[in-house]
Amino acid sequence: MTNQKPTHETALAFHALHIPGRPLVLPNAWDTVSARLVEEAGAAAVATTSAGLAWDLGTADGDRLDRDRALGAVARVAAAVRVPVSADIESGYAKDAAGVGDTIRAVLAAGAVGVNIEDALYDGEGAGDGGPLRPVAEQAERIAAARAAADAAGVPLFINARIDTVLRGAGGVEETLERAAAFLAAGADGIFVPGAVDPGTVKSLVAGVEGPLNVLVGPGAPSVAELAALGVARISTGSSIAQAAHAVVRRAARELLSAGTYDSLTGGLDYAELNTRLGGAR
Repeated sequence: MTNQKPTHETALAFHALHIPGRPLVLPNAWDTVSARLVEEAGAAAVATTSAGLAWDLGTADGDRLDRDRALGAVARVAAAVRVPVSADIESGYAKDAAGVGDTIRAVLAAGAVGVNIEDALYDGEGAGDGGPLRPVAEQAERIAAARAAADAAGVPLFINARIDTVLRGAGGVEETLERAAAFLAAGADGIFVPGAVDPGTVKSLVAGVEGPLNVLVGPGAPSVAELAALGVARISTGSSIAQAAHAVVRRAARELLSAGTYDSLTGGLDYAELNTRLGGAR
């Protein structure tokens, strides 16, 4: 067992992992087993994926999961690993800034020392996955509330402000930099721009953001070495690993039920090894 209550030192150690040109690489986890496997692979920290976590709990991604269930899962992840944990908390599991502050207090109680907070709007707030982004001033207020809650607790929580301009086609580099400046001024520590993998765009963001830049990677994205050379400070996979794992489930099930064969199961982890490594207390 490890991360029970986040400490000032653990939070500072997580901050120190964000180095432009020597990025923190995060294969995102969604449950205890995936978190331990990520740690075992050599990750310096574990970050949750909100999508993978929501799917594991039987809920769609996009501000549909309630705070208690989400942070219960984060607490289990934090208790399972020795490295710092960052929690993807979508837009804060709250309707207003005060509620975001409540969420941050719950995040700290769960044992995490970092969060992602996104500026996308969903459902009634903004018409689903293609909806607009939260107004800059409103999002800045939510980030400021998160910062105030963490500071009051005495933990230098790493707040990674996710900006969905590129992902949603809601703006280019200029709009992204405007949001980034406002969110950093409000108390964010880093900027996360999913969808930005074009080298020219990444280079412009690195040059224009006054803080560590996080990008989202997957098949077809530049390599870690290429992104490091551009000055990226953090690289994450988001829900991609969870998606790949679930693809194995579907492929194996379909093969078994149609062809009656089991080739899709080739390459699985050894039962005894997995049981031994993951079954004991840490």
